[in-house]
Amino acid sequence: MLQMHFSRSDTDVPPIPDWDPAATAAHIAFMRRSVAELTASGELVEARGLAMPDTARIVRSDGGAPTVTGGPFPAEKEFLFGWWVVSCASEERVLEIAALLSAAPGHDGRPMNMPIEVREVLSEPPAQP
Repeated sequence: MLQMHFSRSDTDVPPIPDWDPAATAAHIAFMRRSVAELTASGELVEARGLAMPDTARIVRSDGGAPTVTGGPFPAEKEFLFGWWVVSCASEERVLEIAALLSAAPGHDGRPMNMPIEVREVLSEPPAQP
């Protein structure tokens, strides 16, 4: 799983809804092209973007009535913005895809250098030692 993170602490990067329409169009075109290429290569399993974090809710329950609060955590400046699940022949290829996605064009047309977290999706719990 390749997780795309976005950081509000990057003061030179305005929130995507505030970008110039041409920059937004270039970013979306890049993402669509990347999805099309990964689909054509047979490597894409799934890709999704997420709504802005101010729409998130945190739900907790100790077995009783749930407690629902706004999210993400107020102190956090970085949040999950979307993900891709890929199936690749090697770890090197997964890292290559992550680097490509990290370089998506930003509000000024330059590569964003977004952090892309790479994690294996487990099909079952790890074996006990």
